[in-house]
Amino acid sequence: MTGHVLAFTGTALVAVYVLDAEGAELRLAETVRSAGRSYALPAHYPVSGRSPVADAFRAGRPLWLTPTELAAYGPAGPTTPETPTTPGVSLGALPLGGDGKGLGCLVVVDDAPGGIDADRRGFIELYAHHVAAGVEAAGPQALTQPRPELGPTLDRLRVGSFALLLDSGRMTADTQVLELFGIPGEGFDGRVETLLAVTVPDDVPALMTALEPDLLTFGTAQLEFRIRRPNGELRWLGLRARVETGADGTPRRMLGVVAETSYLRPSADEVSLVQRLSAALAGATTVRDVGRAVVGALRDPLGAGRVAVAELQADQLVVAVLTPAEPTAWPEVWRTAWRSEWPEPPSHALPSLAEALRGRQISIWPEGADLEPGLAGIGPGGLAVLPLPADGRIVGVCLIGWERRHEFGPEERSLLTATAGLVGQALVRAHALDAEHELATMLQRSLLPRKLPELPGGVAVTRYLPATMGLEVGGDWYDVIPLPDGHVALVIGDVQGHSAAAATIMGQMRTAIRAYAVEGHPPDVAVAHANRLLVDMETDLFATCCYADLDMEEGEAWFVRAGHIQPLLRLPDGTTQELDVEGGPPLGVVADAEFPMTAAGLSSGTLLALFTDGLVESARLDLDDGVRRARQALARADPADPGGVADELLGGDSRREDDVALLLLRYDGMRVRPTRASWTVWRLPDAVMHARRFTARTLRNWGVEDDLDVALLVTSELVTNALVHTRGEVRLNLTLTADRLRIAVNDMSPRTPVKPAAVDWEATGGRGLLLIEAMSQTWGSVPLSGGKQVWGEISLSSPWEERRTEGATRTRDRRTSR
Repeated sequence: MTGHVLAFTGTALVAVYVLDAEGAELRLAETVRSAGRSYALPAHYPVSGRSPVADAFRAGRPLWLTPTELAAYGPAGPTTPETPTTPGVSLGALPLGGDGKGLGCLVVVDDAPGGIDADRRGFIELYAHHVAAGVEAAGPQALTQPRPELGPTLDRLRVGSFALLLDSGRMTADTQVLELFGIPGEGFDGRVETLLAVTVPDDVPALMTALEPDLLTFGTAQLEFRIRRPNGELRWLGLRARVETGADGTPRRMLGVVAETSYLRPSADEVSLVQRLSAALAGATTVRDVGRAVVGALRDPLGAGRVAVAELQADQLVVAVLTPAEPTAWPEVWRTAWRSEWPEPPSHALPSLAEALRGRQISIWPEGADLEPGLAGIGPGGLAVLPLPADGRIVGVCLIGWERRHEFGPEERSLLTATAGLVGQALVRAHALDAEHELATMLQRSLLPRKLPELPGGVAVTRYLPATMGLEVGGDWYDVIPLPDGHVALVIGDVQGHSAAAATIMGQMRTAIRAYAVEGHPPDVAVAHANRLLVDMETDLFATCCYADLDMEEGEAWFVRAGHIQPLLRLPDGTTQELDVEGGPPLGVVADAEFPMTAAGLSSGTLLALFTDGLVESARLDLDDGVRRARQALARADPADPGGVADELLGGDSRREDDVALLLLRYDGMRVRPTRASWTVWRLPDAVMHARRFTARTLRNWGVEDDLDVALLVTSELVTNALVHTRGEVRLNLTLTADRLRIAVNDMSPRTPVKPAAVDWEATGGRGLLLIEAMSQTWGSVPLSGGKQVWGEISLSSPWEERRTEGATRTRDRRTSR
């Protein structure tokens, strides 16, 4: 072992000094000499005195001295029994520990007359970090008893070195590195992949991040990982490496050391904590879930007072979770950045934190450390900053603070190192899932109706819940389509699968069925057309659908079902039933399939529920049991609150294997049923005059006289446009509701009328649509089977009750006059 330590450092003497309990002296704890050498070092150095060891300890950085520079210190350097000073000897003193707490110094002595060369300096500096971990693990008190021979730290610290050329990816490693990995010396081919092959698969990504040339970054890399030796033994290794740059600033090579760190592994309880955290992170699908898992796993076991988990985006900390969540529990810089649920403090406002993130290593500050208030207030008794690494970069940070004095042991430091790697990888995975979820949500929202229309005589509500397992986008859809003459079409459907392809087909099916319905096709024809369209798409996906055409005046409904679940009814007396709607095959299966219609009557106060199978069926729920449960929820719900009924039907299951679409309609019936009249306009020279006479006669009978002139003008323009610009039959339709009069003209031309951008007022035509727009509350054009309908609506100045009274008075007067 002695030979190994000296061979690694390439020196004649290695020694470890530790700080005494009073902090006044650095005491010699361990010494390793090469055979035949009689170099000796003083047993102690005053911290405040002038010596290479004390100067390096106070400065907190390595001190490298040539023989000439060492001679200037006089007897403070190494000696032999023959002379108080040793000429021609070089020395290096490297402080051990950091994070505001010095442990001691590592001292190396060499016979090199020109000083220790740069390559060996790099390896020894990396080696010093492993020695510091060993000193911390043993405890300074265990090392302060002088031992002239190999001590406990150097005895168990098995370290090897390697160099990686970045331009070629070739690696040279000493025999100790190969022995640690269990690779025969003659069997090493200089490839990084050979080392990765014996690494435990779960730890390969972290090791690749540190060693792969394409993933290397500037600075120092540090990680712990596991390897499986040829005999099956599992061994923990620690790696520290740093990248050297050439004259042009580009990375040239990596120098690194590998040490066995099994003796630094956490206790059984801490291993169990890491395992619990790993299990919690495995199920975390959002950044918020990752933060909650970290808080749940670390806060109570570590006795921490505050924990924060944040993503790093540019120079901004995007907080995922803070505990405690009260702003008053956090320093001022956090409270002032509390924009919404969580604060977003800029990292430049916390320079110590920014420096720790640049260093890419865990930073631990004990009680009373000199920190800016924004960090000191988080952990007055101690603060740990965990940069979260993933994919060769720092993706976030975890801050853990203690209220009372907290002692940081080496096992806890190792635990936090392992935790940081786990959380970093989980954070990247959750961020990708969050982005995927956002994309899926945007896609789904763009394909579903933004809002539902207001229905005369009823209230419709909808719910859509995406699956929480897999891609959160599917083929479920719903639609509510207002139709002429007081009808409304209710559509629910489900395209097979959960994918972007299913969502795309869903959008096409919804658009197609809406177009067929608006054109005036009856339900069976609209569904048949959609079926043929899906067959012609030559896709492997099929769809189910349920279509209901409801007359809001009479309460009569016609249902068409294409392989879909039966709708449910809640009657006004609270009883429920499953409608027996005759069905056809799913859409997209048989090109010439027939879809029969089933009639049903709805009374005022009835609830109609259309839904997809995700509501009533899953791997844990049989379809019949799901339908029974839905009927029970429907029965006990309050129909006065349709939204509450929909929420009751959905239940509280947060994990869904399938997406769920629900369309619920409460049918109330119309308080005042529309009054209708129609007239076929013959193509005669005086056709417009006859249409005006029909309109005037009808409106006087309905008691609409105050707005008669406006109605006649709109009638004239609509009929004239149809006669002049179309061929075939023209039909005039009048519909009177409580406060509106709708005048519509059907013709056989599919061309939509276009309002002129500019009008020549000397011309004899071209002003019809402008007059209709000016005199109507609203107007429009809808396609019909074989043509179109152009309509205008007039807001009536006389309320319905007044018109009804006047109409009754006129009827009585006519009877009296007879």
